[in-house]
Amino acid sequence: MQTLERAKKYCVYQERCQEDMRDRLRIWGIRSADIESTIADLITTGFINEERFARIYCGSKFRQKKWGRIKITMELKKRQLSEYCINAGLSEIEEDDYVQMLETIIENKKEPNKTKNIFVKNKQIAAYCIGKGYEPELVWSLLR
Repeated sequence: MQTLERAKKYCVYQERCQEDMRDRLRIWGIRSADIESTIADLITTGFINEERFARIYCGSKFRQKKWGRIKITMELKKRQLSEYCINAGLSEIEEDDYVQMLETIIENKKEPNKTKNIFVKNKQIAAYCIGKGYEPELVWSLLR
């Protein structure tokens, strides 16, 4: 019972997914049979909700870290979320905001870049944006 209360406090602090909770319970030294029953209890009481986690995760990573959809999707898959939850989370990102954020990133990268050759400069900016998880086609269309 102490494990469940400790897990609830851990979930109240920040939104968690099942995989994050499993990792934390393993760190705490809980046996695997107890881990699954604890997670089941957390789901039934509403402390863990993967769709809610995906929505919050996608929105915050996009707004705060300026990540693109590809990087967000990879991180959610790493946490073993379902396609439904991933798509629900990505729906939190408005298309206009997404393109505007990418345009802002490109403009901010153009200013301090001292490279004279426009092709090299665009390649460097594109590599940065693609590394942040934006779609290459979209990045290159905005750079042209």
